[in-house]
Amino acid sequence: MAIDEQSQIIQQRYQKLSKLRASNIQPYKSSYKRTHTLSQVIDKYKSIATHDKSSEIVRVAGRLIALRRHGKASFAVVSDGNQDLQLYLSVNSLGETSYKEFLNFNIGDIVGVEGPVFRTRRGELSVAVDDYELLSKSLRPLPEKWHGLKDVEIRYRQRYADLIVNKKVREVFNLRSQIIKSIRRFLDNHGFVEVETPMLQPIPGGASARPFTTYHNALNRQLYLRIAPELYLKRLIVGGYDKIYELNRSFRNEGISIKHNPEFTMLELYQAYADYK
Repeated sequence: MAIDEQSQIIQQRYQKLSKLRASNIQPYKSSYKRTHTLSQVIDKYKSIATHDKSSEIVRVAGRLIALRRHGKASFAVVSDGNQDLQLYLSVNSLGETSYKEFLNFNIGDIVGVEGPVFRTRRGELSVAVDDYELLSKSLRPLPEKWHGLKDVEIRYRQRYADLIVNKKVREVFNLRSQIIKSIRRFLDNHGFVEVETPMLQPIPGGASARPFTTYHNALNRQLYLRIAPELYLKRLIVGGYDKIYELNRSFRNEGISIKHNPEFTMLELYQAYADYK
């Protein structure tokens, strides 16, 4: 998207924001009470038959990622990051004014909707929207192609945009979380104690690397962001801890690339009365 085109879109969205506020509509809600996540709706109603409609009214929320306008009945798709779910909107259910207001929303807006769940004749699980709320007005356009954001600079500098449009990236983040949980669970089950040691150190020891420096006003001295937790962990061994570990943030002021960050997570553990085997 050209810069001028993007600026024009942003300007148009700010104009919509002004109109909403002029109409006493709060474009950024503080909360929305959901009855289900999108995943829960999909799981609960996965067996619902075509044209059947649930007796239960669900309240769900998500980011608007698609909107197909068709006269007096339209379809939209919302995403909560984990799942997508289709919405069915009609003049009959919403009334003409509310229906047109929804169709004026932009891709990227976050909405809350309520209504029964049903399956369309094409087999798509959907919520028949009886009521809705605008929860957050999007002022910047999302990347044009939903199959993925390709620009490496944008992906790493604007990670939030990368997470919105690249589901595989979110899967990597989720996998990382599961790996860390698994490491913790393994070490805890083997009698290790998780500890926290100082990030600000008077001597940056434990590895050979250039540290980041900072200044502690109250102590009137220069300190360093740790490049490794090693020395403090070894002191805990001296103090009587047999098995310890730390999943820590360390900082090394040298080099940067898409595969290497000066701020990183590392695992360091120590066990007394044992060798590397």
